[in-house]
Amino acid sequence: MARQPGRHEYGQNFLTDPSVAAAMATAVARYPARPILELGAGDGALTEVLLDLGRPVTAVELDPRRVQHLRRRFGSRVVVRHGDLLRERFDRPVDVVSNVPYALTTPLLRRLLHTPRWAHALLLLQWEVARKRAAVGGTTALTARWWPWFEFRLLGRVPARAFRPVPSVDGGILEIARRGRPLLDGPVEGYQRMVDLVFTGRGRGALDVVARRYGRATARAWAAGARIEGRPLPRDLGPHDWADLYALVRDRRPGSR
Repeated sequence: MARQPGRHEYGQNFLTDPSVAAAMATAVARYPARPILELGAGDGALTEVLLDLGRPVTAVELDPRRVQHLRRRFGSRVVVRHGDLLRERFDRPVDVVSNVPYALTTPLLRRLLHTPRWAHALLLLQWEVARKRAAVGGTTALTARWWPWFEFRLLGRVPARAFRPVPSVDGGILEIARRGRPLLDGPVEGYQRMVDLVFTGRGRGALDVVARRYGRATARAWAAGARIEGRPLPRDLGPHDWADLYALVRDRRPGSR
């Protein structure tokens, strides 16, 4: 008998530790009650505990055999949809939950962050990726580019043994929440261009980079207003530091004084 393809063939490791699923459901329970959209539902380990929250659940799964399994397991209690998580439209207010296939982590994050309407995303990712996105030990340009509009929080570490097949790295639970009041208004492009310029610019720390690109007076005003001391690197800055800087340089071109 041919082996039924599992989610590992689709780039996913099964979550088999019920305590991890319960912890994720507990996190979702803190959110205001909204429909739940689960991406990559697999055999339904997360689906089962999400149903206990008493909210409408839609489960999206790419593997057609798993889709049939989910429909048999949950019947009318869950809307099960055969689909690609990277093609979801996110066109209604939902909370997104996913044990993310590791190979799809970056494209899914980019898709989510560019898409309106959803309120929270609770994602099970590789440990190091979850740490970086939550700015634990220093932020990255990807996180800084979206900080004015989203909050990123690391909720916990998940040992590799909680999955089957067992991956080579631990997982991490990352929570992304859309800010009720963004730190900046207007289009994101100008702000994100500034973040990229500061992260890639030459200089001994963020203040020196800003001085070279936007002028020493701007760098001094930023340091005084944001209370920045020493020579922090771009990775050491917080969301309000970046928002304060953009408020100063919003209408300037790099290199202007």
